[in-house]
Amino acid sequence: DVILFIDELHTIVGAGGASGSLDASNMFKPALSRGELQCIGATTLDEYRQYIEKDGALERRFQKIMVDPPSPEEAIEILNGLKDRYEQHHHVKYTDEAIIASVKLSERYISDRYLPDKAIDVLDEAGARVHLANIVVPKEITQLEEEIKEVRKEKDRVIKDQEFEQAAVLRDKEKRLNRKLEAAKRKWREQEDQIFSTVSEDDIADVVAMMTGIPVRRVAQSETEKILKIEDVLKKRIVGQDNVIKLLSKAIRRTRAGLKDPNRPIGSFIFLGPTGVGKTQLAKELAKYLFEKDDALIRLDMSEYMEKFSVSRLTGAPPGYVGYEEGGQLTEKVRRHPYSVVLFDEIEKAHPDVFNILLQILDDGQLTDGLGRKVDFKNTILIMTSNAGAREIKKSGGFGFSNDPESIDFDKMKGKILDEVKRLFNPEFINRLDEIVIFRSLTRDSMDAIVDIVIREMLDKVADREIDITLTKGAKEFLIDKGFDEKYGARPLKRVIQKFIEDPIAEEILKGKFADGSVIQVKRKGDGLEYVEVERRELKKNKEKKDGDASASSAEEETKEINN
Repeated sequence: DVILFIDELHTIVGAGGASGSLDASNMFKPALSRGELQCIGATTLDEYRQYIEKDGALERRFQKIMVDPPSPEEAIEILNGLKDRYEQHHHVKYTDEAIIASVKLSERYISDRYLPDKAIDVLDEAGARVHLANIVVPKEITQLEEEIKEVRKEKDRVIKDQEFEQAAVLRDKEKRLNRKLEAAKRKWREQEDQIFSTVSEDDIADVVAMMTGIPVRRVAQSETEKILKIEDVLKKRIVGQDNVIKLLSKAIRRTRAGLKDPNRPIGSFIFLGPTGVGKTQLAKELAKYLFEKDDALIRLDMSEYMEKFSVSRLTGAPPGYVGYEEGGQLTEKVRRHPYSVVLFDEIEKAHPDVFNILLQILDDGQLTDGLGRKVDFKNTILIMTSNAGAREIKKSGGFGFSNDPESIDFDKMKGKILDEVKRLFNPEFINRLDEIVIFRSLTRDSMDAIVDIVIREMLDKVADREIDITLTKGAKEFLIDKGFDEKYGARPLKRVIQKFIEDPIAEEILKGKFADGSVIQVKRKGDGLEYVEVERRELKKNKEKKDGDASASSAEEETKEINN
């Protein structure tokens, strides 16, 4: 009448076995073959293959039944059946939305585990977090604890002074306070038992975000708004590439509207165009805007993967090779930060085998690392940058900049670049990309905005010193004249700003001419620039400190007057 259930069945193989004696699995075999024992065992496929399949006699005595993970609908039913127990345990109430969210979000974002286990874990963790967050210790209890602490301190002091009568009085007082504290705690626990906090969909999202590193709550709520605004925000940060930003925004919106294959990455793009026009910068700005964190950009410089043998560094060394346990440079980073932008910089410099590895990511949104683990790329944006066709653009008459944007036939240039891309990359690789994005040459008109962006970045570095720098129109023209280079894009301008703005101002700060709070105006003077301090503001932190000291001293004076 008894059915024996053995969890982790593989552990009985070899258990208790010593030389010349039987192990647990061999003791089981006669009883199982005679039908004296009804037994159900549970184990994983890997451990079944490793332990039980090797023992053919033991394997024959068990009927093998494959248990597949339930569907999301079945998992919701399982959770509804379990929720009463978790509600009693954590003193919470789960809403129907929370139950559904725990299944849907865990199914989407926790890829290395199965339902219902991962959904139950999320439900359990959310209940514990909500319960702990709502525990507020009554003031009465904290006051009693403080009193007991003071009485003990006083008691220790009088014992040292050998005032034993006083010590006995304090001992009785301590006992009385302890009884009072126990009664207060008992009353508080009884009250807590009656209070059931509610676990909402947002609480579930917070737990999934904590477990995966993916900001699920923000994805669920404000991402729609963010995706709609993406074009306007990126246009402020990347100059002269409105068409590129439009293409990129459309592809991301399509994906987020649910009109794309959910098993593929959010987006996969290859950025093509001249050097110095903002290809890498756009990837950085996109990561910063969408994910709001610095480590959201996983950057791989493909010039490090030029040899055939270096390709294995992406996924990790194969078994038997040095570094097998360490994991791959791409797969490990994505496992730790599954919600990120992956930038393959200068992709054309990589060995052709790298493109073959990327096919699996572009098509199925996953990659198997050297240890045999599936790494999920479904929540990543893949961006590849390349200078393919740059020489063709140069031959066409424009490279990086052009005085007259209409002078270059963009469609003709695009055709030449695409021909070069088809020569460099395999058709199956090109066919899997969402968009091939071609950057236009920058114009001189764009330079004014680029100067503003670079100066703003420089001011951000000294924000704590509250130094402000303004440039006159003449100063900007001077920088643009010096930084204009039709071959190298916007990078020379950064070097010019470093030479004519950063270096001289740094020198003046060290000499003491400029200080914290200085407002510096830069204007043109002959063949150079002049740096003038317009005003020196009082630092906010010093002002706040003064205000705080003044209010403290006035309060002190008032107290003295009252005492008098």
